Order: sequence, then C-alpha cells, then structure tokens
Amino acid sequence: MGISQAIIIGIMEPINTIANKLIIPPAKVKNTIDLLKDDNTIPFIARYRKEVTGNLDEIQIREINDLLRSLENLENRRQTILKSIDNSGKLTQNLKQQILEAESLTLLEDLYQPFRPKRKTKASAAREKGLAPLAKIILSQPCDNKTISDQAASFLNQQVFDENEALAGASDIIAEIVSDNPLVRQLLREKFRKTGEMIVEKHPDGIDERKVYQDYCQFNSPLKSLRHYQVLAINRGEKEKILNVTVQIFDQVWQDIIFSQYPPNRNSLFYDVLISAVHDGAKRLLLPTIIRDIRREMTEAAETHAINVFAKNLKSLLLQPPISGHTIIGIDPGFRTGCKVAVIDPNGKLLDTATIYPHPPQKELEKAYEVFLNLIKQFGTTLFVIGNGTASRETEAFVAEITKKDKNLNYLITSEAGASVYSASKTARREFPDLDVSMRGAVSIARRVQDPLAELVKIDPRSIGVGLYQHDLNQAELTEALDQVIESVVNAVGVELNTASMELLSHISGIGPGTAEKIVNFRETHGRFSNRNEILKVPGIGPKTFQQAAGFLRIRNSINPLDNTGIHPESYRTAIAILEKLRISPKIPSEDISLRIGEIKDKIDLGRMAKELNISILVVDDILQELANPGRDPRERLPRPILRNDVLSMEDLSQGMEIKGTIRNVVDFGAFIDIGVKIDGLLHRSKIPKNANLKVGDIIDLKILSIDNDRNRIALSMKETFDK
Repeated sequence: MGISQAIIIGIMEPINTIANKLIIPPAKVKNTIDLLKDDNTIPFIARYRKEVTGNLDEIQIREINDLLRSLENLENRRQTILKSIDNSGKLTQNLKQQILEAESLTLLEDLYQPFRPKRKTKASAAREKGLAPLAKIILSQPCDNKTISDQAASFLNQQVFDENEALAGASDIIAEIVSDNPLVRQLLREKFRKTGEMIVEKHPDGIDERKVYQDYCQFNSPLKSLRHYQVLAINRGEKEKILNVTVQIFDQVWQDIIFSQYPPNRNSLFYDVLISAVHDGAKRLLLPTIIRDIRREMTEAAETHAINVFAKNLKSLLLQPPISGHTIIGIDPGFRTGCKVAVIDPNGKLLDTATIYPHPPQKELEKAYEVFLNLIKQFGTTLFVIGNGTASRETEAFVAEITKKDKNLNYLITSEAGASVYSASKTARREFPDLDVSMRGAVSIARRVQDPLAELVKIDPRSIGVGLYQHDLNQAELTEALDQVIESVVNAVGVELNTASMELLSHISGIGPGTAEKIVNFRETHGRFSNRNEILKVPGIGPKTFQQAAGFLRIRNSINPLDNTGIHPESYRTAIAILEKLRISPKIPSEDISLRIGEIKDKIDLGRMAKELNISILVVDDILQELANPGRDPRERLPRPILRNDVLSMEDLSQGMEIKGTIRNVVDFGAFIDIGVKIDGLLHRSKIPKNANLKVGDIIDLKILSIDNDRNRIALSMKETFDK
C-alpha cells in the first residue's frame, strides 16, 4: 500500500465510523469535518453552510464534532499504547492487530493491562524469583506421574526455600494473569452489567438529619434497573458517609467465566492450586477492579444524563420570552436586612433604588407602602418582580395588596438563583460600581424578567439552579455543555450590536471575551455602528471573525435594511437579486420589504428561483424567511410568564382544584411547578403523558392531587392525564 493510499484510508476511517454511528451520509460528515477543521464555529456552519452540510442541524454538527474528538483521543491513546508495548519488546503481530481493531477505550486498556508498567507486586516479585515457568505448568494442569514436590523442586533456589513458597509465588503470578486477561475482563464486565446487584445500607455512624437518603437506607436493585438520579444520590450519600454501598455478582457467574479460560482438571495434582489461585486473583484483584469500572461507567452515564438535563433546562430558561414595555420594580426580599428595591426603565436602565422593611422585626408597613406608591407615581411602574428567596411569599402578600387595587399593576415571582453570584461579580462591579452589592441583586431580578437571556448570560450557568446534583458532576464537562447551550441560544436569537452587553457579545460566533470588550470600548469611544461592515474597524477583528460573527449581529436602524436580518453580508448580493426578481426595491425600509414578501411568499417558486440564481434552494428559502421577518426573535412565539395581581396561599388550595402553573425545573422523576404559593408542586413522572415534552418556563394546566401541609408537599397531575 502506498503512502498516499494509506493517508486516504486513515482519513476515511473516522468519517465512515461517524457516518455509520450517526446514520448520516459520509459526504455530509466529510464536508462538516472540513468546515470544523477550517475553524468555523458550529452556529455559523449550521446557519450559513447548509448547502455544504446538506442541511445538518446544530445538534447533528455537535455530535459529529464530539465523536470526531472522541475518535481522535482514542487514536492518540492507541498510538501511545502501541509505542509503550513495542518499547518493552513484547508487541507481537497478533497483539498489534487486536490493538488496531479495538473500537473503545475500555477494550484498549484491557489489552494494555498485562503490559502496563506496574509498581512492585506479589506477582512481579515471584517472577524475579524465577517462578513464572511453574505458574505456566500449574495453568496447564498436567496429569503426569510427577508429584507436586517433583515439579516444585527444580524451582527452589536461594530466594525460594521450599515447596510451599514456590507454589505461593506461582499462585500469585496466576492470580495476576487471570486478573489481567482482556477477554476475562470484557466477559465479566458484560455479566456484571446484566446480573450484578447494588445493595445500599445506612452507614452505622451516618447521620441523615434532613432524611435526604431515607429511600436508600435499605435499598437493593439490579444494576441494569438503576435510574441515573439514583446512582447520583447513592454516590453522594456514600461520599457523605451516610450510606454503605456494595456491588455483587453470584460466585458461580464469575467462576464460570474465569474457568472457561483457565479450565481446571480434577485429575491434575495442581487442581486445588489452580482453584485457590483463581479465587485469590478474583477476590483480591479482578472483582474489585471490575466493580470500580462498572461504578465509574454508571456514574459517567448518570453524569452525562444529568448534564444533558441541565443543558436542556438551561436552554428553555434562556429562551423565555422577554416582558417588554414595562417599567419594573425589582425586589430582593428579606426580613431583618429589609427588601432591596430597584426600579428599571423598559430598556433596563436603573432609575432608582430603595430599601424597605415591611416584615418583622421592623414591620414598617406604612412606610414601605408609601415608598412603593411614590415610585409608581414618579416612574409609572406597571410591574413588580419579586425574587423567590427568603421572605418572597410575605413580600408577595404585601405587594398583592397594592396590585389588586390597580388594574394597571401586576406582579410575578421569578427565580433569584444566581442573583447573589452576579451581585459580587466583576460584571456587576463594572455595571454598578457605586451600588451596594445587595442592591445589585434587585436589579438582576428585575432585568431577568425584562430580558432573561441578556441578564442570565452574566451569571455562571451552574448557579442558575435548573439542574440535578450539579455539584457532583464533572465540572469541566458541565461547563463545556452549558457554554455550548449559551452559545447556541445567543446566536439563534441574535444580538443588537449597538446595545448588547459585553457578556452577550462574547457568546456570538467567532467573538470571545477579549474581542467583545474591544467592541464595547470602540462603541463607547466612536458611537453607534451604522452598518455591519464597521465592525471591521474594531482592532483585532479580521475577515475570519467578521465572517463568523456578522450574521448574528443586528443593527436596527442601519443604513442597510439587511443589517437588521439574519442574512449574512456574504449573501447580500443574492438577497438583492431575489428582491429584484420579486420587483421589490432593496432600498425601502425592512418593514415594508416584510409586508411585500408576506403578500407574495406563497406564490414564489423556490426551485425555479434557485435555479435562475444558481444557488441552493436552502439559501433562497432562508433569505426569504429573513426578509419576511426582519429582526425576528424566536422567543416571541413562546408563552409569556403569568402575571398576577392577587396572592394565593396554601389555604386557598384544595384537592381536585384545577390550576395553571409554570415549570421551574425538569428532572428525571418529574417536574417542579410554580403554582403561585410558597412551595413548588411536584408533577411526578407517572402523571406526565408519554408524549409530553416539558420544558422550563412552559405554562401548563394542572390538577392538585394532594396537599401535605406537614411536609410542605403538593402533588400534581397534568390536565392531559386527569382528563383521561
């Protein structure tokens, strides 16, 4: 095989592997990989290179990218192992072939195990004493006329003084051989997955004051039946020394596997020696290793699942529709230290702040009431936004007394998760250098309703509180997954170049924190951008960055109407050509273009136009969509939060009552729902229709199944379920 042919095969192997695994044509995979290797971002590829990828979506492109990285890591490890074994002089052609054909990191490590450099072990000490040939004899289970003493005699030396020492050393070698056998490991791991069992008990000295782990104090389950959240809960309980965990498999199962590879012969003098050595190797070396492997495997799967749940919830939260047009009073509730109050205008500008003390110990109700009335009168506020932390429901009751008397006033309670993190952050200090830390939280609470995406990107997503066991997860993988979600959402929505914060800009395709800071500094120094091309004047932004970013940046009042659309500047000529074919002037305002497109869109022959302009039909369709919806925000199609003007308490609820609620968090065992009272209700997964796709922020119809005032629990059912 020539070098060039080998290179072609090397390139095609990962392409074909990815194509087969993801069920995507190899040509699409190859084109996508080429784009990725040319430093194109995933949002850019998904949005502006559809004709190259064959219209693969962002999820598929990320899967290709992740699988490519995984295969590259696998190949790097393969080469390291080959080099290591080759340097030891033990690389046979058969072993090399096995390593080259290994399709997983686990299999690679199993093949490497017998050759891995080890610290001094019982087996290595026995080998140094020359006992490896005796171990080989025992494994062969001879049935000749020689006695054990005869066989062992030739191995006695200055380091091995008697028969028992020789047999013990040989047994140690056999134990290690059995433990290191790749096939035994693979078969045993597979059996563990199918027939293994986890037994969990309360640690004798464990103290579970909050009864968090009461479901696991006497718990056993087949490994294959364990749910991801159970794995994470048990791991945490074990780490906190509240639970004891044992994983076991029937002795007969592992014995059958090992003895199928090392069959004992009852007629051999070494029968009992082999049985004893195998038992020692299994109990001391092999089974503990396999159990660690299986638990690590289960933990990684559970963590991956939890990260995906977190990412899905975060995406839904970031895509919550903005509540525009309101001057808002944001309230960070508190008792002793008071409620921090911040007033922001419809554009998020801070207008005023105050601190009120309507709750014990001060209980200055009249004074607090007067402060609110003055703020409403002075700034024309129409919406109260209350953080859901300490004293939130008491503050709600106080605010409701005001809102129910004025039909123009409403309130809502929002999650304040991460507000304290934002308050002490570098971003908050930059935005409000002279504002008290606690007051910054009230601003964040108000703004996250006005534009959730713009405000939440300023906060470490791990602090937002829409996950499960997030502190137990691999933090690097969690951060990467959440960063990908933010990047995806920010680019899907797009940002207004002349008003976007540094944090929003930093997530735009091709723009990182450093470039975002340069854009903001340039904007503050030179004033607003009048068109997209002016971004090239920002120091450090070259053609590649412009190419990746420009389509996701909007300029509302640009001299070019196309700058307020998702049409990329590289396609402006095409867009103009399309407009000319439709006899629409490209110089009229984007709103007028939208109206004209809307009137004739159903009559346009996309295929014919694509052929006449010699471009992809996908490009034509995308451009027409953007022309018809300039400056569109995908969040506008989603249901808005429920605005309230009167308070609801636990006493107002009753079993069987039908009510609307907003999903706060979605986890494996169900969803937590804000129904307007002090605690969130639980919609258990058994009460969720199979076809339901619940997302954070969804507003759904519910029925109250039960109310447990002593344990502060509300059980809910979805309307689709109780209607049946």
